[in-house]
Amino acid sequence: MAYLANPANTAAVLKKYDFHFQKRYGQNFLIDPHVLDKIMEGAGICKEDTVLEIGPGIGTMTQYLAEQAGKVIAVEIDDKLIPVLADTLSSYDNVRILHQDILKVDLEKLSQEEAGGRPMKVVANLPYYITTPILMALLEQRIPFESITVMVQKEVAERMQAREGTKDYGAITLAIRYFTEPRIIAQVPPNCFMPRPNVGSAVIRLTKHKTPPVTVKDEAKMFATIRASFNQRRKTLVNALAGGGIAEKEKTLEALRSMGLSETIRGEALTVEQFARLSELL
Repeated sequence: MAYLANPANTAAVLKKYDFHFQKRYGQNFLIDPHVLDKIMEGAGICKEDTVLEIGPGIGTMTQYLAEQAGKVIAVEIDDKLIPVLADTLSSYDNVRILHQDILKVDLEKLSQEEAGGRPMKVVANLPYYITTPILMALLEQRIPFESITVMVQKEVAERMQAREGTKDYGAITLAIRYFTEPRIIAQVPPNCFMPRPNVGSAVIRLTKHKTPPVTVKDEAKMFATIRASFNQRRKTLVNALAGGGIAEKEKTLEALRSMGLSETIRGEALTVEQFARLSELL
């Protein structure tokens, strides 16, 4: 099977299987080998690695991964792509295709079965509509991973590495920063995909912290506090936490005073360290 990373070969596979893109799965297939080279370089894949690929599509990036990694586990939700993958990846004996929804996969069990509990590397061209839930599942399930290298909407990548006090700073920024060190490694224009999306994309690598930048007794409480703070981000922190059922106004005011913070401060101004301290006080 020829490499799929060009318009002609991708079109040939789509025609052979009479495949039609499904809007509900947010399918946009890469057709630029230079972008794939950047992803491979950024992810740092080697023969010792077990790679979890989410949404392999017709197997374009899977081919590259299979040639560089020891093992690739490709999780695909679309029924119609399973026979396509069986064809396009037939020459690789180190690829396992899982026909499942990644959000319903027991990732810890999968990690034990496929990597013996050793840290995996995650690589994915993520559907824009479900990027955040997938990333949060990967982070919060605590599967052992070394890094996550993903193609996402450009604006989402910018939010992941935004600084506090900016409009892009939000709950996803804090979650990413708590678990990983984010770094954008490539900008990807719409013409690198079939079909072309309406927006630009970016490849971002999230390298897992060996230890989190802060220690917190109740991680779930911290993230609940963060989410409530940004659910109504134009409100003051005091009002947002009261409205989100996290803490009564006076309790939050007391905590802010003890931290030396303004009583009218908004969540977007707090660092991950300050959110950790605030949740402990609450």
